[in-house]
Amino acid sequence: MSSETLTPPQVPALDSPWRRLLDSFPVRYILYPVGQMVIFIAGAAGILTLLSVLLALLVPEPRPNIVLMDQIGKQLPGMIISGISIGFVYSMVALGYTLVYGVLKFINFAHSEIFMVGSVIGFEVMQRIEDVGFIQLWHPVALVVTIVGSAMIISGLLAVLIERVAYRPLRNAPRLVPLITAIGISFFLIDFVRAIEAITRNDFNLTYPTGDLSYLRTPIPMTFGETTVNVRITSIIIVLAAVIMLIILNYFVNGTKLGRGIRAVSQDRTTAGLMGINVNLMISITFFVGGALGGAAGALFGLNVGTVTPYVGFIPGLKAFTAAVLGGIGNVTGALLGGLTLGMVESFLNGVLVYFPALGQRYTDIFAFSVLILILIFRPSGLLGERVDEKV
Repeated sequence: MSSETLTPPQVPALDSPWRRLLDSFPVRYILYPVGQMVIFIAGAAGILTLLSVLLALLVPEPRPNIVLMDQIGKQLPGMIISGISIGFVYSMVALGYTLVYGVLKFINFAHSEIFMVGSVIGFEVMQRIEDVGFIQLWHPVALVVTIVGSAMIISGLLAVLIERVAYRPLRNAPRLVPLITAIGISFFLIDFVRAIEAITRNDFNLTYPTGDLSYLRTPIPMTFGETTVNVRITSIIIVLAAVIMLIILNYFVNGTKLGRGIRAVSQDRTTAGLMGINVNLMISITFFVGGALGGAAGALFGLNVGTVTPYVGFIPGLKAFTAAVLGGIGNVTGALLGGLTLGMVESFLNGVLVYFPALGQRYTDIFAFSVLILILIFRPSGLLGERVDEKV
């Protein structure tokens, strides 16, 4: 009986031009995430447009001499643009929540104050450039990059410091303990920033010095059929900056060694450590990335609204957390979808409810959170499902 070494059959690798095209860098890390954003925006805009038209058919004249269908037709492009811009802000903040939850499985409620710190840092950097007296000589792109970049770096480092001082010693504690700690850190940051601004400026209502920058104040008229919409430059800046940062985040998480390390720690911290991955480093990098995105969102938000305070992070942070839950907490793509969906819903409600005398724009949040409640009742894991790896 001969003893021959048995070898498994050789299966040819599936290699085709189509497969190489799909795996190429531009398709995988640029076209694919941009395509996701376009699909999310088109889907949310289409569904909410249909709901608005249905409402106009049910209530054609909510006020005397006000035809709701005509008003929706005039305001529709503006509502979509506004919804996209605020939706991207919510998405960037929601990514901070979902990244931390994906790694440590707890909600970092101090993240809303990281957003606030980013908005204050953006003001401080811009104000110091204004104090020098050469802000008009800065190129618009260089000015925005400097403001947003400074907010990203400082907010990211602050998030790492918070993780090292407040969360790491409690990593093995019951989940309620770091949750309460996060709330305490949130209040501490609010009072600390308020004290610093009150001491240095005797005021904590901080107005971005954009008065002499005509390119930030002058809207761009855009024509959609017979409707002309004046689009703010800051809205365009928010969309472009958010798209660029989300593309970079997608490449970092899915295409780099550090990203694979973060995903390994998210799946199983103990096994990742046994395989030689520095768990503490991966967690710190996760906090830095999430904090940087929150800081960038805060600076962009400040440029858009003009005035920020130490309390400005609560409502956007709450809505960003809602967006993360809406899309599926722990799911990066879900955070993007949830933010855009919530921004669209808020924009459409602001445009429609103003014509109903008994309601008005103050009821926007009630209807927006009602949508969240309905989704969580029928799909508790969120729109894209909660990405949690169960150990069997």
